[in-house]
Amino acid sequence: MINGQKILVVLPAYNAEKTIEKTFTEIPKEYIDEIILVDDHSNDKTVEIAKRLNIPVIVHKKNLGYGGNQKTCYREALRRGADIVVMLHPDYQYPPKLVVPMASLIASGMFDAVLGSRILGGYALKGGMPFYKYVANRFLTFFQNIMTGQKLSEYHTGYRAFSQKVLAQLPLLENSDDFIFDNQILLQIFYFGYRIGEISSPCSYNKESSSISFIRSILYGINVIKMTSQFLLQKMGVCRFRVFSREGIRLNLSGM
Repeated sequence: MINGQKILVVLPAYNAEKTIEKTFTEIPKEYIDEIILVDDHSNDKTVEIAKRLNIPVIVHKKNLGYGGNQKTCYREALRRGADIVVMLHPDYQYPPKLVVPMASLIASGMFDAVLGSRILGGYALKGGMPFYKYVANRFLTFFQNIMTGQKLSEYHTGYRAFSQKVLAQLPLLENSDDFIFDNQILLQIFYFGYRIGEISSPCSYNKESSSISFIRSILYGINVIKMTSQFLLQKMGVCRFRVFSREGIRLNLSGM
């Protein structure tokens, strides 16, 4: 625990057999209450290795997508009584040791969500991020900051920590099961007025790191622009979207 708050790390996994053990080993467990892994119907030995490491595992019977995996992660974390949930990719793209400072920023009461930014400190290109992804990252982040009035250094990192309040109160089941889920949850945080912070995070791109294709990157960028436009239209009172509605569907803790 940190400041008396239960810390739970979720590992959304898909074909992570080569990196799951290294990731798990480097998590500073003296500060972490629980670690769980949700496997999105991998076709390698991810589940077998996780069980050998005594990590509690939830296995999807079919592939639900990156966003669908996160929904299961957060639902299970809330069921287990987590006060703070840190999402760490088990592909070792992000440093596991940062789960503690990220959780601590929330435990301090200063923030409701914290991002591990690859842009702060100039770590993105140093860590091997493809140049076209870096350019797209910077453009989309600039666009979203202008449209939302925020000042984030990066919207597209997969390293995130959330308070129980955020995960329980946001209409997360209105979000996509695809990669755009990450961006939707940030826009919801802004819309509903939660506090968000960032820390500098190194990254490591290698052949084991999960990464979407060029075509899916383009589709992701189009969806970012679409969702940000919906955010602005609802803020202006022009339209209403369930993804930004308190009446939207929240995580159901009684069933999958």
